[in-house]
Amino acid sequence: MDKRFTFNEDAMNYEKWRPNYCEELFHDIMEYSKIDRNKKALEIGIGSGQATLPFLKTGCDLRTIELGENLAEFSKNKFKDYKNFNILNVPFEDFKGDENTFDLIYSATAFHWIDENIGYPKVFKLLKPGGTLALFGNKPFIGRKDDLLHKKIQSIYEKYKPSKAKPIEKDKKHYEKLLEKLKKYGFKDVELKLYHKTRTFNACDYISLLNTYSDHRTMNPIIKAKFEEEIKEAILKHNNLLKVYDTMELYLARK
Repeated sequence: MDKRFTFNEDAMNYEKWRPNYCEELFHDIMEYSKIDRNKKALEIGIGSGQATLPFLKTGCDLRTIELGENLAEFSKNKFKDYKNFNILNVPFEDFKGDENTFDLIYSATAFHWIDENIGYPKVFKLLKPGGTLALFGNKPFIGRKDDLLHKKIQSIYEKYKPSKAKPIEKDKKHYEKLLEKLKKYGFKDVELKLYHKTRTFNACDYISLLNTYSDHRTMNPIIKAKFEEEIKEAILKHNNLLKVYDTMELYLARK
């Protein structure tokens, strides 16, 4: 299965457990883009609509697209009372739009699924001159390096999902790479902003969160069950309390 479609399997779980973005992030996008009721915006990959309401409230003409049929239907129902809301169930690669149409194009934890050789040039064409591209997402980090529960969970990951890549809470190379990518495709006035918050989970809730991630949902079912059981047991042994440290990344650029 294409991993992009795993999010479509359980829209309610995705809506409940994926983190909401902070008000400061939306404020910074509004300030940069100057979006208002007289302008047009496009959201790429609306999902369950966790990043949509602040833009609808500006009164802008908001068009959204979503690859997953169930998620598209979920969001269509969620925002049915907003006359400035429109949704299409289509991959961005197949989206038909005129050049120089949108004042703002944004995507929340979705744009990385699109081939950059298709995504960035297409966004550039769709934007009006001076229009804004806003790409943002959340990077969760479990505990701190000296946290015993963090160490235990990492050992479980190594057992069931071994990887040479080690988790990095603040990845400067990653930030620099994306900033350079925006410049490569012709964008200017490029900015990066970071926001931080902490979430707390019990064992059951954390397993529910894991089931919103594509790499987890596509695990072998037998291995997945064993992995979840060991994660759950580890959290229960540490007062049934796990802290997740979120870093929200926002990349802003103009055409």
